[in-house]
Formats: sequence, C-alpha cells, structure tokens
Amino acid sequence: MIPSTQFPMIAAFVSLLSLQIGAAFAKTIFPLVGTDGVAALRIGISALLLAIVFRPWTAKFQATYWPSIFIYGAMIGLMNLLIYRAFLHIPVGIAISIEVLGPLGISLLSTKRRTDIIWVLCALIGVLLLPFNQADTALSLTGVIYAVLAAICWGLYIKTASTVSQLGSKGVATGMFIAALFMVPIGTVQAGASLFTPHILMLGLIIALLSSAVPFLLDMYALKRLPRSIFGILMSASPAVSAIAGAIILDEQLSTLQWFGIAAISLACIGASFTKKA
Repeated sequence: MIPSTQFPMIAAFVSLLSLQIGAAFAKTIFPLVGTDGVAALRIGISALLLAIVFRPWTAKFQATYWPSIFIYGAMIGLMNLLIYRAFLHIPVGIAISIEVLGPLGISLLSTKRRTDIIWVLCALIGVLLLPFNQADTALSLTGVIYAVLAAICWGLYIKTASTVSQLGSKGVATGMFIAALFMVPIGTVQAGASLFTPHILMLGLIIALLSSAVPFLLDMYALKRLPRSIFGILMSASPAVSAIAGAIILDEQLSTLQWFGIAAISLACIGASFTKKA
C-alpha cells in the first residue's frame, strides 16, 4: 500500500508523464490539421474544460490584474503554437530541452550567487551537445528558432504566472480563454472546417486532457503539498521524459551525445530548483 505522504510526488510525476505523452501524441495528428490546428484544439478545448469547472465569468478581478492576465494568456497561446511548429522540424526531446531554457534562465537571472555559474555552464554544455545527431544531417535551424522563441514565451509566462496565480483557478481559466480567442482562429485558417469534425475533436480532447487539463489539476494538488524545490526537481526530468516519449511514440532516435546534452540541461534545471529554494 502506498503511503499517503507519497501521493503528491506521484501526482507530480504523473503530471509530467501526461504532459510529455500528450506532446508526442499531438505530433501524430499534424498531418491531419497542421501544427496550428493542433495548438488550436489543445488551447480551445482546454479553455472550454476549465471554464466549465471553474466558471471564470463569476470572478471580479481588479483592473490592475488585467494586463498580466492578457500577457499570461498570450504567452500560453504562443508557447503552444511555437513549440508545435518546432516539433515539425526537430525531435520532441530536443525541442523541449531548448524550451525549458526559458524558465531556467528566469530562475538563474533572479539569483546573484556565484555558485550558480555551474548551472549556467551545465545548460550551455547541454545546448552545445544537442546538434550532434546520429546522421550527418544538421539539426533544422527553423525548428531550433521556433523552440528558442517558445523558450522566451515560457520565460515571460513564468514572470506573469506569479501574478495570475494570486487570482486562483479563475485567473488561470481566464488566461486560457484569452489564449483560445486568438489561437482558435489561427488554427481554423490552417485546418479549415476539418478542425471541427467529430473525429478530430475527439483527438483534440485527448490532447487537451493529456497536455493541459490533467497536468493542471495534478500540479495544483502537488504544489499545495510539496516544497517548490522538490516539485522543480521532478519537473527537471521533462527533457528526458519527452525524449523517451518521442522515441516510443514517434520513433525519434537520438544520439548518445544528444542524450548527454538533455541530461546536462536537466541537471541545470535541478540546480536552479535549489536556487529558488535559497
């Protein structure tokens, strides 16, 4: 029997698995509705689910919070749009490894401890190893650029999330709705009416549940019961888990050096988690 004290850690780990499996699964339907269509499905259906559960229209936010809510929503939409476009050109594990550099950078920039140069070097080494794939072909520059832009958006998301989190679940649901307002039209332009067929909507529901709804609820449970440093260490496995999901679901094979690069970036994220604690 599992001790109840382990439930928060299990919840955080299941959230991580769900998120990265959802990312890999999303790539499998790119041929059906395109990257923008998949992003629209994930954001649109997630916004609908959160609205049903948390009823954000009942909230009365102070005017000073609205700029942060709008930026928060915009970054949610752009993050998804850009990272899915990156998936189209480079392996999922590589794209996620680059994307996590956004929040990692925010964390390291917020500290002035000299010892944190170690984590900066780990991240730098990891990035330098990522291009060394098994084949002679170079890593797609287009994919890398999209992943870097997604990392910047994730960093901006982190900056505004601390403000929006003060508004609770209704604030998060409102931000997701704002993201859907511009993401659904963009996805519809690319995918057309096929985006709203029952089969595609069912696939979109699966992606929304795996990539947004389930991780969101599990993270809410875990963050209330785990120190943020421990939660951060668990989330540091994101690059590795995404690479494993990509290998199993998408047959994306990485070289030994790329795996070392992913490990170095994960180690930097672990170090940054302790930095936050300090």
